[in-house]
Order: sequence, then structure tokens, then C-alpha cells
Amino acid sequence: MEAEGEERQWSSLIVPSVLEIVIEKNFTTVPPRYVRPDQEKTEILNDSRLSSEIPVIDMKRLCSVSAMDSELKKLDFACQDWGFFQLVNHGIDSSFLDKLETEVQEFFNLSMEEKQKLWQRNGEFEGFGQVNIVSEDQKLDWGDMFILTTEPIRSRKSHFFSKLPPSFRETLETYSSQVKNIAKILFAKMASVLEIKRAEMEDLFEDVWQSIKINYYPPCPQPDQVIGLTPHSDAAGLTILLQVNQVEGLQIKKDGKWVVVKPLRDALVVNVGEILEIITNGRYRSIEHRAVVNSEKERLSVAVFHSPGKETIFGPAKSLVDRQKQSLFKSMSTQEYFDAFFAQKLNGKSHLETGGPTFMKGVAADLPIFQNFSYSYEKNIYLAHQFFYFSYL
Repeated sequence: MEAEGEERQWSSLIVPSVLEIVIEKNFTTVPPRYVRPDQEKTEILNDSRLSSEIPVIDMKRLCSVSAMDSELKKLDFACQDWGFFQLVNHGIDSSFLDKLETEVQEFFNLSMEEKQKLWQRNGEFEGFGQVNIVSEDQKLDWGDMFILTTEPIRSRKSHFFSKLPPSFRETLETYSSQVKNIAKILFAKMASVLEIKRAEMEDLFEDVWQSIKINYYPPCPQPDQVIGLTPHSDAAGLTILLQVNQVEGLQIKKDGKWVVVKPLRDALVVNVGEILEIITNGRYRSIEHRAVVNSEKERLSVAVFHSPGKETIFGPAKSLVDRQKQSLFKSMSTQEYFDAFFAQKLNGKSHLETGGPTFMKGVAADLPIFQNFSYSYEKNIYLAHQFFYFSYL
């Protein structure tokens, strides 16, 4: 059914399972590699007032002739001011989401022997493990994840799909298809409100590269010493997340403070990724976010990422550039963009700022040092760590 992809693959160093550490060691002190003194102690705004201000978009209204205009304005505001919104009435049945929750839980409860069959391999980033691990002394997140490419079908890794529990595989295929359709509608609505041509938005995602990341965050005896997922902004075009078991943990950075995204039953959390920020020439913003853990409850989430096909060339939409009289980013291929992304560790909002000639805006992109610089893994590491001086703000 699935063909083995032949594209150049990215990789991440293989790391142990956090869940297995919790089960086997029965400890009260966090292992040193997971202690995160590097994480800023930014104020957390855990009040219902501000959390309730995170926009909620009603997809039924968004697709309704009578209510569409007002909902489009809300969508535009959400993408500009927050970079995040919760999506309700999206059409995915509640009973199906309950089934997904049960099967995700069962999947992470598989024995270590079964999980090893699905572990990341050297030179690959799909499977059980973590991503953006580039050195043996790099601090680790307090969480396990499972990553899988779902679209296009030709890029699927058959050795992963064939070993998934059959019912879970079927559920993932159904869910990924449903979410892809939602993303397609959202891209069309964004193009409409931005008044840009189909070729400048929707067509870029026609041969969509879709991947799923399933996250499991075990309870931690010292939750204030660790981080579930390092602060970052997503590299994709659009991320659609399900907070599977309704446990708090997702936080977004708003005006320099962390705001809790309180789970809404059956809602999907949608956020703008850096690729969409580039396509909209900076009008829509990819926002820094993170996951935290607690001492009592495990947390489960499923994130689905949507990006242009790996060979697709994308850049700021010409319609927007013509109106704004300036192109803030250069055009590039999805492959080039992710080559740089996976060559560095997660580090806040820095990826778009440190990506070298492919990403730079304005005068910095035209400096002689950036010209005729071909891409390779080693050069991307150099770019990622040396050109952080050029702020995109």
C-alpha cells in the first residue's frame, strides 16, 4: 500500500524513552540530562480571563454564507494577533476522537519490545524518539514522541506503517485525511481574506507534505525542573493539534508572557507555522509555544503538520508584496527550509532568524557573504549557529 520514500531524509540522535525511565527507576530526582536550567523563568499567566481571549473559530460559521464574513474577520485577527486559535464545529465526530484517545493511550502503553520495532533508525527522524537532537550533551525534553509521515503516500515509511497495530493504523489514516481536509479549507479561507491568488496559497499545499507527531508527557516528580517540549515556533505551514486527554500543558508566548491554552472538549488547536508566515510576508505570525508537565497526570496530544511538497518553491505571495512594496523573505524549497530546521536544536523563535540566506529579509539577505552559498548539512549547521545576529523583527 505504501511506497518507500526516496527523498533525502533528516535525522536526530537516538535518545532513551522517558516513560521507560519513569517505569524502571521509580525515582524522585530527575536525571541530570533532563534538568533544564537553560529555560527562562518567564511569568506564566494562568488566569481564565486571558486564556479565554485566545480566539475560538467556528468552522461551521466560517463555511456558512450568512456568517462567513464575520468569522473570516475573526480568523484574520487570530492569525495576525495570536498566531493560534481553537477550532470548533470542525466536523470530526466526538466518538471518533474518543476512539483516537483510547488507541493513542494503548499505543504508548505497548511493551518496550514492541516499541523498539518502531524506534527511530540512524539517519531517520521518524519513529519513537525526539527530534532536533544534534549533540550527545544536549538537554532533553520530558516526553516521548512518535513521528510519522502520512502524506504523500509515496513518502510513507512502510517499515513503520506495516508494524503499527492494525486498528491504530486505520484510525490514524482516517484522522490524517480528515485533518488534511480541514487544513485545505483553512488555507482557502486565509487566501480569501488576504485577497491573494489560489496559486499563491492553496496550490502550494496541493501536494501537501503531512506528518503526525504523537506526544506523551509522563508525570514528573520535579515538574519545575524539566520541560515537556522546548519553546519553539513550528516550521510547517499550518499545525492542527488535538489535546487528546484534556490535560493542560500547552502554553503560548503572548506579549512576553506564557499563556495557558486551556483544552476545549473536542476542539482542535490551530497555529500558524513559519512557512505560512513567509507566504503571508509576515502578516500572519508563527508564535513561540511550549509544553510543560505536572507531577500527577500524564498528557497526550496529536499534532498534524501541513507543509508544501518537499520540492515545492514557496515565498511571499506576490499579491501581498505588491501591496506592501517589500518582500520580507526570500523564496526557497521546502527541502531547503527543513534542511536548516533539522540541523539545529529547538531554540525559541530563532529558526526564522538564523536560517541564513534562504530566510533573511531586507538588506541582510543581500550581503555578499550570503550570495552563492550552496546548501549542505554542515553549512546549515554553520548558518544556524553563526547568523543569529540578524533579527527578523
